[in-house]
Amino acid sequence: MKQSKAGSIKRILTLQMSMIGLFIHTGLYALIWFNDYYPLVRLKLKFYINGHILIMLIYFLLLLFITRVYEGNKVGFLKPFDVILSQVFSLFIVNVISYFQISLMRNWMVSQGPMWRLLLIQIAFSIAWVYLSDYVYRKVFPPREMILVYGRRPIEDIMAKFGSRPDRYRISECVNISEGHENVIRKISGFDTVVLWDIPTMDRNELIKYCYGHMIRMYVMPKIPDVLMRGSVQIHLSDTSLYMTREYALSFGQRFIKRAIDLVCGILLLIITSPIFLITAILIKTYDHGPVFYKQTRCTIDMKEFSIIKFRSMRVDAEKDGVARLARKDDDRITPVGKFIRKCRIDELPQLINVIRGDMSFIGPRPERPEIINEYIEDMPEFAYRTRVKAGLAGYAQVYGKYNTMPYDKLKLDLTYIQNYSVGLDIKLMLLTLKILVKPESTEGVDKTQVTAMKEEQHDDKQ
Repeated sequence: MKQSKAGSIKRILTLQMSMIGLFIHTGLYALIWFNDYYPLVRLKLKFYINGHILIMLIYFLLLLFITRVYEGNKVGFLKPFDVILSQVFSLFIVNVISYFQISLMRNWMVSQGPMWRLLLIQIAFSIAWVYLSDYVYRKVFPPREMILVYGRRPIEDIMAKFGSRPDRYRISECVNISEGHENVIRKISGFDTVVLWDIPTMDRNELIKYCYGHMIRMYVMPKIPDVLMRGSVQIHLSDTSLYMTREYALSFGQRFIKRAIDLVCGILLLIITSPIFLITAILIKTYDHGPVFYKQTRCTIDMKEFSIIKFRSMRVDAEKDGVARLARKDDDRITPVGKFIRKCRIDELPQLINVIRGDMSFIGPRPERPEIINEYIEDMPEFAYRTRVKAGLAGYAQVYGKYNTMPYDKLKLDLTYIQNYSVGLDIKLMLLTLKILVKPESTEGVDKTQVTAMKEEQHDDKQ
């Protein structure tokens, strides 16, 4: 009961801090509106008090919606930098929409200066407010003392991830499931939070029931069947509940809408980014006089092969031995121009052509090379499940993972997308993709230890 009360207080505090920030941002917008823009608008339209309230309400609701999409309201839960980045993107998008809204009311493009000043002031306030809110959150709620229950899989990776947030989590003790059920129960009974990390399913189920019965909070690493069941539909057969998972991924209607979005957005983005295409092509050609584009065989829906198009970021002879390799940290095959376009994700832009042609979709599992897929399937047959939908330019695994996220973990993220697909989820992921473009860790290459771990990570899931 104590833990439930503490959780409610956390949510209330986070909501209060987030709402106060939104009200202040709206107040700053009101100053710009009354001082700079309304004097221009009233030459065409005269507003009374209700009209001004409506303008502020539209701004507030837009900001509330976009901030929630970008998770800019999760002060205390996410790192301050991530929250600030989310709020900056949210403010930029809402201010752009508001600028065009004001221009429409004026019936002419208004000056951009006041809106840029507003954005700079809002960014400065966001930085100060997020750090202040995070400080208050950490003072009120100290990190949780947790115990980690693990199996055969090495725990260095998960320990490092929890260790990256010492303000929220503190793993005080670790216990291996091999020590026996009674010994594990005795140890976890002294904690109010438990992490169940990659242990056999039977043991995990017993511990889940124990923790639930004793009001102990759990962080559980899902297995492939858990992810598949998330997208199931509950039905009732007489007085018995059943969970049904469908044999197909997307319905005809979903595929039609998805394809329409791909065509419209793909053509528009290709037109908008054409100057970037030209500049990038000149830089690549000037550097080593090699080909501008790089084509490679990848797999999409139903393992169908196609040629993916990218700006070349590596040396011409990067794979002269014919062996497929993932890019690694400090990879000497990447050219100076390549490092820049990879960091900014410009190398991915030509894939818009693949999207328009129908080889790929905007959102979906990233297409892999046939030989790499076959290599993964040897040890992880479930990896083939990713090809139940069309490959994507960006996806769930790219938004919530990184380039060097383990293939087994990427598979679970991709299956989460497939099993919970909706048009709304696609739109949300498209918006969130803009955010990850400026996060450097999203483009990190794999290191040697990860290459080895890729072969071992799925072992315990088969138990």
